[in-house]
Amino acid sequence: MDQIVKLVTEKTGISETQAKMAVETVTNFLKDKLPGGLGAQVESFINGGASGSIGNIAEELKDKLGGMFGK
Repeated sequence: MDQIVKLVTEKTGISETQAKMAVETVTNFLKDKLPGGLGAQVESFINGGASGSIGNIAEELKDKLGGMFGK
């Protein structure tokens, strides 16, 4: 998460505390809104966990969303 907070701080000019709050807010939103276990995977990825690559998360999201829309 530190890398994302640093990037947000650099890109927006807001303080590190504000950037951390923003990243945590978005992470919590995604955890609540994404289907199945994807939210937890995104949180793990953001926090530097190795539970899956962004490609695996994207593929699983595509499959789940496709199922929601009948594909």
